[in-house]
Amino acid sequence: MQGSAYAREEALCIEFDVRAGDVEHGGMASSQIKAALKQFGLSEPVARRAGIIAFEGEMNLIVYSDSGGTIRVCVDSEYIEITVQDFGPGIEDVDLALTPGYSTAPAWATDLGFGAGMGLHNMEKNADRFEIHSRLDEGTTISCWVKRRTDDSS
Repeated sequence: MQGSAYAREEALCIEFDVRAGDVEHGGMASSQIKAALKQFGLSEPVARRAGIIAFEGEMNLIVYSDSGGTIRVCVDSEYIEITVQDFGPGIEDVDLALTPGYSTAPAWATDLGFGAGMGLHNMEKNADRFEIHSRLDEGTTISCWVKRRTDDSS
């Protein structure tokens, strides 16, 4: 899995396409994102929080979306912005989906040990700012911001 990198108004961005149902490659994008953030000079704790958000978003794309989606990470002088977007079925009840332990994972995913209902909760918990927008039959966009700490070198 290869991401693409580009610059956006004083930010460095990387983007990964994630395929629905591709459990075999689950975690590859988020591992590459965490490694890239460390290469950019971010501290281990900040890179780890961003990596957790990216991993949970990646697995949600794999398990819940109809056709996959994208993970985009942009780093600027203040924040790491992580956006996970799909054009899938959408989330019927966002508040319920944010409840720890609540899951609508399909049987194939739970049989593999996924779908414990902690993904969105873990994303929200590791973000300094968290937004989720979802429309049925249109898809979901999750945006998370992790504040860079003063001990980061870049």
